[in-house]
Amino acid sequence: MPDLSALPPAPTLLVTVLAFLLGSMVSGVLYSRARGADIRDRDLPGGSGTWRQFGRGAGILVSAGDILKGVVAALLARALVPQGGEPLAALVTGAVVAGHCYPVFFGFRGGGGIAPLLGALLVFTPGVLLALLLTAAVVIPTYKATLQSRLKLNAVPFTTAVAVPVGLLVGALTGGFWPLLAGGAVMAVRAAHLLRGGA
Repeated sequence: MPDLSALPPAPTLLVTVLAFLLGSMVSGVLYSRARGADIRDRDLPGGSGTWRQFGRGAGILVSAGDILKGVVAALLARALVPQGGEPLAALVTGAVVAGHCYPVFFGFRGGGGIAPLLGALLVFTPGVLLALLLTAAVVIPTYKATLQSRLKLNAVPFTTAVAVPVGLLVGALTGGFWPLLAGGAVMAVRAAHLLRGGA
């Protein structure tokens, strides 16, 4: 576990709450409501769900918005608690992903958390993010060409199951293990919730 005892309590609490609130501004819900609907009635409110329901441009816009809130949360944390290091990065990454998955503004029904996780990692630990993206770039086309027709599982969860351990290994060797673990743990809880039929 990262040592949280050295973090200043008040600023740490502030940036963690701000990260959760930023995460709670789910771009897919905001976009779909601007279009007169709520995407959660038909799909998850992330970039891929928005792409399926509203088209490629909407999906890219929503993905960018959700990545951006991870970036902003991480930059705020660095600005307000510059000495926070990896313990603060883990708290803030977990909080922004939790806000996206369980948004306080939208009845705690959100997305899967990938985009805000990518945004936070981009600031806190770009090496781990690069490892995740390179792994995904190899696994997705390989999986689609070989195993997807037999497993009948979407490429995203399969790729996540492969890429996250690779990212954790890179993080353990180079730094950045705890932020990825924190965000990944929240995503795992959300995935289990969705598999059980949760909204």
